[in-house]
Amino acid sequence: MYLDFIKGQFNESELEEAIISLFREQGYDHVQSEIIHRRFEEILLIDDLKSYLSAHYPDLADSEIKKIIGRLENIPSAPLYQGNRETFLLVNEGFDLIRDDPGKLAQHINFINYEEPGKNIFKVVNQYSIQGEHLRRPDLLLFINGIPVVIFEFKSAIKENTNIHDAWEQITIRYCRDIPKLLKYCFLSVISDGTNTRMGSIFTPYEYYYAWNKINDNEKVSNGIAALLTMIKGAFSKDRVIAILRDFIYYPDESTSETAIIARYPQFIAANKMFENIKEHLKPNGDGKGGTYFGATGCGKTYTMLFLSRLLGQRDRDTFRNPTIVIITDREDLDR
Repeated sequence: MYLDFIKGQFNESELEEAIISLFREQGYDHVQSEIIHRRFEEILLIDDLKSYLSAHYPDLADSEIKKIIGRLENIPSAPLYQGNRETFLLVNEGFDLIRDDPGKLAQHINFINYEEPGKNIFKVVNQYSIQGEHLRRPDLLLFINGIPVVIFEFKSAIKENTNIHDAWEQITIRYCRDIPKLLKYCFLSVISDGTNTRMGSIFTPYEYYYAWNKINDNEKVSNGIAALLTMIKGAFSKDRVIAILRDFIYYPDESTSETAIIARYPQFIAANKMFENIKEHLKPNGDGKGGTYFGATGCGKTYTMLFLSRLLGQRDRDTFRNPTIVIITDREDLDR
């Protein structure tokens, strides 16, 4: 693995190569953008998406595969927030395809296999040129089944006039303005200079981008270079990124602002740990005492309960059987 940048003397291309090496260790395929035959206006890796759909739904006709891809491509990218939210809901929940053959029942189509992460196509592509209002070239994109669900932007820590705030501006201002047809697919956003690595959505204010400093709850908090390694392993191992996309991204049903909430690592770990603990203590085999979660003011307890509620309502339905969930809050703003 190329990690000379750990010595503190590195540029953006060296950081990019080091992060690509970390993704390779996680089992991702790395593809150089220049070998992908496409027009710069084309966003999806169509061959990957077709391969995934053909493998999971082998009786689909070519015309039906074209319809499925069109359903994804034809979501408007303006306004961007609405397009990104609609794209996320389609990718997250799938849809029922009406078959060309009227004698066949509708087929539910999922763009990602959430149950079996290893049966998806994972790729990282660097310097992927996109033609929009201007030609832009994000440093790195993470594709799942041909869909660019994560965007990365890097800056060098040794340049006095740049920092990760510049990377945040590059994504949330310039890319959102110039290449919204790419950004409508990007549900996660990562900015890094090697020593500072943070994640959010493309709508997250800079101060709310958050480091992923632990892989599991029994580890010590990592900082600096170690936090970069922890981010890739803790948030972007194949099973983790699938879990985050499935249950740990939240778009409010109604919002006066462009809000997309991405779970922080304490929320991700806590919600999953509580979910397993509740299942273990569930009656009649358990004592019914799922436990108490304590968190300090401002740590994100409300969103943790939201993510936990989704897990209880959507996962392991044979065990939980459509549970009733009661949430009690002590402030009106939390009711919303």
